[in-house]
Amino acid sequence: MAFVQFSKVSLAFGDRDILLDVSLNLATGSRAALAGANGAGKSTLMKLIAGLIQADSGERSAQKGCRVSYLPQSTSSEWGAVQRGKTIREVLAGMGEAAVSQVLGGLGFSAGDIDRQTAEFSGGWQMRIALAKVLLENPDIMLLDEPTNYLDIEARSWLETWIKSFPGGCLLVSHDRYFLDQAVNEVFEIFQGKLKRYAGNYSNYEKLRAVELEGLVKRYQAQQEEIEKTEALIRRFRYKASKAAFAQDLVKRLEKMERIEIPENLKKINISFPPPPHSGRVALALKEIGKTYGRETECPRLVLSGLDLDLDAGERLLVVGPNGAGKTTLLRIIAGQDSDYEGEIKYGTGIAIGYFSQEAAELLDGSQTVEEYIEEGAATALIPKLRGMLGAFLFRGDDVFKPLSVLSGGEKSRLALLKMLLKPINLLILDEPSNHLDLQSKDILLDCLKAYEGTVIFVSHDRLFMEALSTKTLELGSGRHRLFYGNYAYYLDRIEREKGADNREQVTGNIEPQVREQGARPQSQPPISEAAGHREREKQRQAVIRRLERKEAELLSAMEELEAEKQKLEGELSLPEIYSSGEKARAVKARLDECAAALEERGRDWEAVHTELTQSR
Repeated sequence: MAFVQFSKVSLAFGDRDILLDVSLNLATGSRAALAGANGAGKSTLMKLIAGLIQADSGERSAQKGCRVSYLPQSTSSEWGAVQRGKTIREVLAGMGEAAVSQVLGGLGFSAGDIDRQTAEFSGGWQMRIALAKVLLENPDIMLLDEPTNYLDIEARSWLETWIKSFPGGCLLVSHDRYFLDQAVNEVFEIFQGKLKRYAGNYSNYEKLRAVELEGLVKRYQAQQEEIEKTEALIRRFRYKASKAAFAQDLVKRLEKMERIEIPENLKKINISFPPPPHSGRVALALKEIGKTYGRETECPRLVLSGLDLDLDAGERLLVVGPNGAGKTTLLRIIAGQDSDYEGEIKYGTGIAIGYFSQEAAELLDGSQTVEEYIEEGAATALIPKLRGMLGAFLFRGDDVFKPLSVLSGGEKSRLALLKMLLKPINLLILDEPSNHLDLQSKDILLDCLKAYEGTVIFVSHDRLFMEALSTKTLELGSGRHRLFYGNYAYYLDRIEREKGADNREQVTGNIEPQVREQGARPQSQPPISEAAGHREREKQRQAVIRRLERKEAELLSAMEELEAEKQKLEGELSLPEIYSSGEKARAVKARLDECAAALEERGRDWEAVHTELTQSR
């Protein structure tokens, strides 16, 4: 059995410990995920396992002849330089023609792509070439660092299946929960330099870890409250001669305190974006939209034809379809980025568009820092919140002082997305917005978009994100289209039922003609009664959600006011004129008890509303 094993491995960068006494065993048949906050050391650990860097201490052992292949987060400039001038066929030479065809097809390449030079492909497609090379090397141990970042839903599904049948061992880093749940049966988490193993898929790890960390979070919160109170007392008494010694004792107490740390993904970050400006009831109307590439060539390619679509304000439309079906093309047309199309687009009254794409993000450059770029043009009311928003999008600490010119592709993508969300717009057009976000940031973005009252049209390849956000689903393919009056889960269910009906007809010999698309027109829409019923149920569900969201906002506001009042009263109790008077102290204490009781009652009400809201969503 092939294996790679670590025993008590440690590594530090400068005075910062990255890994502390880490032990790990990867062997034939391993299906493991590597978890941890951004910057915890996941990529570093993978490079250690691959033998690309050396540990400061500890032991790395591997079976003789064990072959380890490693896919980094992005193709390095060195990789590009080595492959420049080569075709895909040359890059994958000697790996078996049938296997090469299978892997390239699974990752979304067409048959003709194999003889194209790698330099002709975008960075995302070059990552697919690098992934194909790793898969075709057929190693004993395979290390994949965020392989799903540049894959569409079809390619991700194919990779899930491939990994399940892979005989060797595999260690994955990914920010796609569904992908991890399908691909792994154990999770290793790096936290404060330590590595711990959890049996089961990723969702099981999150549940176990949440229970495990509940006590830690409570101790963390209690300590944070103690720190805040102590710091407030220090500020109050530091410059008073009679209390200077007391203040100095408090300072020493804080310095000696062993600080409790919790993972970044457990620190609650509440951010909200500007409300969208008012618009009319109809957000968008498309009529007879068509698009053909290479119209003047011998082989024109029809992408869109005869597409009609009406979208009401507040709806969230997911656009799906195989690679090359025209998803990005349609978004570009709606966003006004592509004027070479047939048909007509009518925007609703007061519509203001915001468009996000990976390609536009890559254009960010210059000496301006991240913080300067995000502050530029931001509303004054948002300025105090920008650091928190940058943190939610993984720009933490000194990251905010980086110039745009040194940012990676993923960093530029995150920054461009945040910048767009800060603008007051009511029609968001998002092409793969969750790429390059970790799970916490993805959850924050999803919560913001679900609370957003404007209209959203988006393409994504994260299944859980697609299901949670969408209210309608538009399917594209081969110039045809179909609109489904439900979210992505509803769409998948409809597709499965259609497949089942097709199979039954083949078995029974039923020759009754099916309703299919003809030309480019969508003829196989859901039955009118079914679609209308679904729309009505969805309308009622959204009304319930809006009511609960308003109630939740009211309760949270009341709790904030009570919390502020509670802190004010606690501050009063520390005043000499209060605590030296028994009568005054009792009066303040009575008001404090009333405030605490009211806060507890509002908390119970909020929990009930929040539970109902979660179930309704």
